[in-house]
Amino acid sequence: MSAELRFATIGTSAICERFIDAVERTDGVQYVASYSRSLAKAHEFADKHHARLAFDNLDTLAGSSAVDAVYIASPNALHAPQAKKMLSAGKHVLVEKSFASNTAEAASVFACADENGAVAMEAMRNLYDPGFEETEHVMAQLGTVHAANLRFSKITSRMARLRAGNRINVFDPRLSEGALMDIGVYAVEPAVALFGVPERIAAAGVMGNVPEEPADSPYRLVDLSGEILLEYSEMVASIGYGKTYDSLIPCEIAGDLGTLSIRSIANFSGLGLSMHEDKGMIYDTGKGSETNLHVDTPHNDMVCELACFLKATGGDKEARSRIARFRQVTLDSLAVMDEARSQLNVGFPSDMATQFK
Repeated sequence: MSAELRFATIGTSAICERFIDAVERTDGVQYVASYSRSLAKAHEFADKHHARLAFDNLDTLAGSSAVDAVYIASPNALHAPQAKKMLSAGKHVLVEKSFASNTAEAASVFACADENGAVAMEAMRNLYDPGFEETEHVMAQLGTVHAANLRFSKITSRMARLRAGNRINVFDPRLSEGALMDIGVYAVEPAVALFGVPERIAAAGVMGNVPEEPADSPYRLVDLSGEILLEYSEMVASIGYGKTYDSLIPCEIAGDLGTLSIRSIANFSGLGLSMHEDKGMIYDTGKGSETNLHVDTPHNDMVCELACFLKATGGDKEARSRIARFRQVTLDSLAVMDEARSQLNVGFPSDMATQFK
């Protein structure tokens, strides 16, 4: 391996652009190659970002001695097979959320990483943001947590195209896509990371018909927005997500001593702590004054996850321990989403392959 970790990207979307920007802001990492099914498009993307190499063949990419790690930002259904191909060739992989189609697929990727002595990590950026660490620190001041409301929803322009009868990748169950897998994961994973595996899950959703799918197809429905209740022994966490409306309500984690508000779960920014004050019998909450908690979040917070990934590939024990913790979060979160999808009747082809029900 060279002195710098040499990255290739699979995909040419906006998130790849943002990742390359993070690479340029991070010492010890270099962007060297682009992959696309179209070689012309791979060359165009590589040239735009000053990469030396372009590929349209995954086997050739996997076998390249000029690449140490691969950032995978293809449709969700391709994450696991592409990751395993790269891992089997000894390359580290940083895989966009959602990490895989379901729990079984994710487990197979992690097993492949272990077999080949490589690092496989989900690019679940908000878990690596400084605001998440601050949230974990502050939770000790909240007392016994009894409620959490974590929400992330924003209108997408692609909704109009879907309504017009166009088949859209991000709303295609055959590609393991849908609102939960694309945007709901931003709320599910922090909930699991903070509170653990729930005892019971209840899901409800706003559903849409997938264009061109027959009425008897198991892939005829896709979730456009939804709510998931996660029940624990002493608390309930409410997850709200979607692409059909803009959510303007802050998130919150509430205990019997205080409440933490979070303006944006996407990067755990805008944290405010309000400690409970006993004011006797009043027809209002016993909320005290709110203290704004300063957290220095980088403009492109992908640098946070990238820094941890870089350290882990270099053998840093603390980084590897952190990645191991979030590996379990990935698996447990996919199990939550598997169950939610089952309740919503949203199926993926990989579910059949792994006998998911």
